[in-house]
Amino acid sequence: MYTKTYDGESVDVVVIGGGHAGCEAALASARMGLKTMIFTINLDSIGMMPCNPNIGGSSKGHLVREIDALGGEMGKNIDKTYIQSRMLNMGKGPAVYSLRAQADKQNYHSEMKKTLENTDNLIIRQGEVVDIRVDENNSITGVVSESGALHACRAVVICTGTYLKARCLYGDTIIQSGPNGLRPSNNLSACLEKLGVTLYRFKTGTPARIDKRTVDFSKMQEQKGDEKLVPFSFENRPEDIERDQISCYLTYTNSETHDIIRANLDRSPLYGGVIKGTGPRYCPSIEDKVVRFADKERHQIFIEPEGENTNELYVSGMSSSLPEDVQVAMYRTLPGLENCRIMRTAYAIEYDCINGAQLKLSLEFKNIHGLFSAGQFNGTSGYEEAAAQGLIGGINAAKYCKGEEPLIIDRSQAYIGVLIDDIITKESKEPYRMMTSRAEYRLLLRQDNADLRLTDIGHEIGLISDERYAHFVEKRRQIEEEIKRVKKINLAPTAEINAVLEENGSAPLTTGIKMSDVIKRPEMDYDKLAAADPDRPELSDEVREQVNIQIKYEGYIDRQLKQVEQFKKLEAKRIPQDIDYSKVQGLRIEARQKLEAVRPVSIGQAGRISGVSPADVNMLLVHIAR
Repeated sequence: MYTKTYDGESVDVVVIGGGHAGCEAALASARMGLKTMIFTINLDSIGMMPCNPNIGGSSKGHLVREIDALGGEMGKNIDKTYIQSRMLNMGKGPAVYSLRAQADKQNYHSEMKKTLENTDNLIIRQGEVVDIRVDENNSITGVVSESGALHACRAVVICTGTYLKARCLYGDTIIQSGPNGLRPSNNLSACLEKLGVTLYRFKTGTPARIDKRTVDFSKMQEQKGDEKLVPFSFENRPEDIERDQISCYLTYTNSETHDIIRANLDRSPLYGGVIKGTGPRYCPSIEDKVVRFADKERHQIFIEPEGENTNELYVSGMSSSLPEDVQVAMYRTLPGLENCRIMRTAYAIEYDCINGAQLKLSLEFKNIHGLFSAGQFNGTSGYEEAAAQGLIGGINAAKYCKGEEPLIIDRSQAYIGVLIDDIITKESKEPYRMMTSRAEYRLLLRQDNADLRLTDIGHEIGLISDERYAHFVEKRRQIEEEIKRVKKINLAPTAEINAVLEENGSAPLTTGIKMSDVIKRPEMDYDKLAAADPDRPELSDEVREQVNIQIKYEGYIDRQLKQVEQFKKLEAKRIPQDIDYSKVQGLRIEARQKLEAVRPVSIGQAGRISGVSPADVNMLLVHIAR
């Protein structure tokens, strides 16, 4: 359909889309020395937050710290631009502690754009990519922009987010538009289908933005940020990012809110059949909540500022596709919002995406060499999930161009590994969201130790500087040496030591005991024993945290490490990629179909495919052995 009009600049890697996935992909590729070009519909959409004004949260905070440990940008950018920071789930164990920060949306975009603009090897272009070119071997040769420029390249990373054939809906209003009123990308879908890519239709949504001047905060509960700051980036210290924080507020829906919603369900495109796409189960619209949880008398609603220099407030928990007049009526039933004025109407958005089963674990398409995919286009939801995939997609696009083996992070190494394995191996019929419950080794994959797990990898591929790596190696040495030292210390039942224990509500000693065993007591920790340990060296907060966690949860950690050993054994049993599943005797029809669709690389991955039973795996093992 699109013919070449002139030869544009040739590059190694083209990234399509400038959202959170596209930014990470482009930065990774360029920083690895590849000449990279990023296309975005609008330069003002680089690093844009079209929905919630925050980064992190439960399980998502883990992803952001892993991105940083590998050399990505999201953690650094939110540290520069946050307006409130909180550590969630502190009443639970460290495996589920999750950092979350409110962002100044405009500053987040501006800082990310500035970072891209000042990155060597990176070219930024505003415009739509309308065609992807391949040769007779189905290998990438270039892309064509809407202006007719053919840019030769060797790899492409698709990071189109929610823009492909996007339309926004609320009530009877349907607008052919991407998020925040930006124009959609209407031409690339046909090209992808021509290349053999199967597309699906998903849906997500966003709540209204209201004017701060019309809100009565005295009727709400104030939610302040933490006094003790924890940066997202391992390169930053708390004192590096200190600043005044802005409060959020908590209010609730009520029976009047729910009555208005129920009375107008017939006007919702979600319930009227107008919306065909599948929405996210774990981030439902307010009308969906009212229908699905009819017994609940109220739902939490958080009022979140969108920045320091704007009056726009984000009404978290009230995304909707109801008509505008219904939105005004229902919002005004909430305490504190009786006179609120809507600045941006809530809407649902439908868009084209793919089933991740079409991808390899490297995020490269199985049937198109050099074509990679990341973010919401892969059927996921969330800024953090997108950024994590973008980073891996960009790294592997660069490695593909260099002729190197791809970076594959498995489920035992990182939440990133869980995320990618899930979207490729496990059939998902709705937008995928990361959750701590999806990570079976979550005690090992804590957000606090993301650097210990992944910084070696980031340095090896060239995204972690030598200076940063040297600092990391010293931190790791301090942790290891202090753990060894503490395990050698015996505490005697002296009056001084028992006074320390009694002060912390712990039983006094009657005989000598290892200090490490005292740290394992539920009410005790490493820091509380400082007075009983006069030879203790001066250590940073992050080192002391690691010493405490690794000693306190040693038994549980050892148990998970043994589970990981078994996992690794199954991952090491490779499946020949030319295997003919029709010739594997004893396989059920469903298993044969699923195995053929996913084409797993290992027995371990095969066992995680929905519809493949342990008996099917045994048949597969017998066949491979033969």
